[in-house]
Amino acid sequence: MTKHALLPSLPGLKIPGTTGFANRIADAVRGPLIQLERFLVEKESQQDIIKEIQFKGAKITLLGTAHVSKESVKLVEEYIESGEYDCVAVELCAARYENLTNQSWWKNLDIFEIFRKKKASLLLVNLALSAYQKRLADQIGIQPGREMSRAIELAKEKGLRLEVIDRDISVTLQRMYQSVSLWQKFKLFSGLVASIFIGEKVTEEQIEDLKKGDMLQSMLDEFGDALPNVKKTLIDERDQYMVGNLAALAIAPDAPKNILAIVGAGHLSGMVPAFAAPPDWQALDELSKKPPPTKTGLYVGWGICLVILSMFYLGYRQSPELGLNLIVTWVVINGGFSALGAAIALAHPLSVLTAFFAAPLTSLNPTIGAGMVVGLVESYIRKPKVSDFENLREEIAHFKMWWKNGVLKVLLIFFFANLGSMVGTYVAGASIIHQIFGSSP
Repeated sequence: MTKHALLPSLPGLKIPGTTGFANRIADAVRGPLIQLERFLVEKESQQDIIKEIQFKGAKITLLGTAHVSKESVKLVEEYIESGEYDCVAVELCAARYENLTNQSWWKNLDIFEIFRKKKASLLLVNLALSAYQKRLADQIGIQPGREMSRAIELAKEKGLRLEVIDRDISVTLQRMYQSVSLWQKFKLFSGLVASIFIGEKVTEEQIEDLKKGDMLQSMLDEFGDALPNVKKTLIDERDQYMVGNLAALAIAPDAPKNILAIVGAGHLSGMVPAFAAPPDWQALDELSKKPPPTKTGLYVGWGICLVILSMFYLGYRQSPELGLNLIVTWVVINGGFSALGAAIALAHPLSVLTAFFAAPLTSLNPTIGAGMVVGLVESYIRKPKVSDFENLREEIAHFKMWWKNGVLKVLLIFFFANLGSMVGTYVAGASIIHQIFGSSP
């Protein structure tokens, strides 16, 4: 079973307490990580985060929480220990449940296989999100997702039925990936990676202002206006999916009578009205499908390849010397930028050399990236140590450790080699076009 970090909150708005520069970089990513992961809960505002639903003879209590909140943990303990509930449902999928309850799964990662199976990007995103949660948790003083793990512990201690009701994270991420443009993909991915360590400390007082229901709703509305496709996938579809699972649970032959559903506070506004017409099994099946791979990126990649090869041909037609210069330009600039990226990440010299020679070729083949080739070489030459895996959870939150921990470092090399190759493609392409048409009579 593939294991993942807790599902990220959403990209979109600015974060209190960060610098102007950080807000510009993180505008697409970090705001919603605050908005949907850290809504603190207090008893005096429970009308905003506690919703009771009567459905087919069962009472479903929706408890809105934050994934980094001491108050959320206290509230979960209070409700489960009340003895009123015979079932606890949590906003987790099977993979995230395993991740949360099995703290040693990191040790089983095979980095070489991850690169070979082209899953490095997904792992990098998950680690980046985990790093953000860990850094935030260090500020607040609580383990990320503690309210969920505490709910699981108490349910097991009291012998209560335990259900995971969220959609598989891999399905959610893939549906989101397919729903946004190529530029938005790069913006979200790069913004997430770049913004993990940027920004001033966010205080609990600043977070307090985000717990109110009206502010929460206004943030979700603003986010929906900015990135509607992302909001639809990460919030709206999961609202429907969790309601469908809760409804199915309530009408099952062995249905519990009092269900406590622990979900992120940002889901309440969408889940409550959905109980009026919950999705059936067919709708749930549709929401569980991974969309077919889009061919847009493939077409763009082969288009770039065709343009570059055409430029080589045009240059050679003008003069063999120009044609050779264009090829040299492509290799030196594209390979040079990719190698520079690998060097910035402190890759092994052989990996840097690999980046230089691989990038000019992989840039002409959209089915493989320079970062994947370089990552394979680096992970083979410098296999991460056991201690790198053991310390992964602690070290992901510290900027300098991304250059020291073997697991994090190879993923950083993968990212920078790809980034360098992408920049080199456009710089070299522009230079080639200038040489051809600038030298034309």
